[in-house]
Amino acid sequence: MSHHHDTTHIDWDELGPLLERGAELQTPLYRQAAAWLGELLPATGIRRILDIGSGPGVLTTLLAEAFPYAEVVAVDATEPLLARARARAERAGFGDRIRTRHAEIPDQIGELGEADLIWAGNSVHHIGDQRAALGGFARLLRPGGLIAVVEGGLPTRHLPRDIGVGRPGLEGRIDAAAGEWFTRMRAELPGAKDEVEDWRALLGAAGLTPSGTRSFLLDIPAPAPEAVREQLVSAFTWQRKILDDLLPAEDLALLDRLLDPEDPQGLRHRPDAYLLTARTVYTARLG
Repeated sequence: MSHHHDTTHIDWDELGPLLERGAELQTPLYRQAAAWLGELLPATGIRRILDIGSGPGVLTTLLAEAFPYAEVVAVDATEPLLARARARAERAGFGDRIRTRHAEIPDQIGELGEADLIWAGNSVHHIGDQRAALGGFARLLRPGGLIAVVEGGLPTRHLPRDIGVGRPGLEGRIDAAAGEWFTRMRAELPGAKDEVEDWRALLGAAGLTPSGTRSFLLDIPAPAPEAVREQLVSAFTWQRKILDDLLPAEDLALLDRLLDPEDPQGLRHRPDAYLLTARTVYTARLG
């Protein structure tokens, strides 16, 4: 859940809370995913878990809940996010079972130690050579171990197609711009290689046996509660910043209206704002 690309230019005091709140809102979705992993693996046999790209540790604590006999290691390249993960672990009462590890991935994959379960949540796409990274993760798995890769799903939706101001279809155009931004980001990663994003095939190429794929839905209907509304404002503010050169002027102006706390059409006042998304988890076993 951490973004490893161009971290020197990211204000983590700003992005850290955004990532943490966003993950907190998706807790019901990820709790379902963790419960599903508990069906695939015997909880009593899972003694060590790696949470790759852990960010602020929301998923780390959920994994600790789902697998009560395991040490869970939050692995991230960003120390401010690991500090949030440590604080969250203490608040949740998992300070004795959750560890943090500052590591640059893929360079330090081999230093992470063996694991019974590796969770890579929205993190593999931040690695230039995704195929090689999955191979490195596979070498860390103990016999019978499982890797769970979270990639793709469905674009998040917050607003109706026609919101009564501006040209209809704003979120579709934001998706297209974000796709262009993502392509640029991938191309700039060290050792970047083009790869068909067939995750089952990539896991198979790493010497693993695909063992199931499921998508998990998060549906918070309108009118969105205050916590969701605050997150929407933060998310749209971030998109407004990173997509500045990829969206037409009319859409940037519309985003400014949506973010204006005084505008009656803004996100803080709209009765039609909601949160709908889905995340897909791909799993594979060693042996």
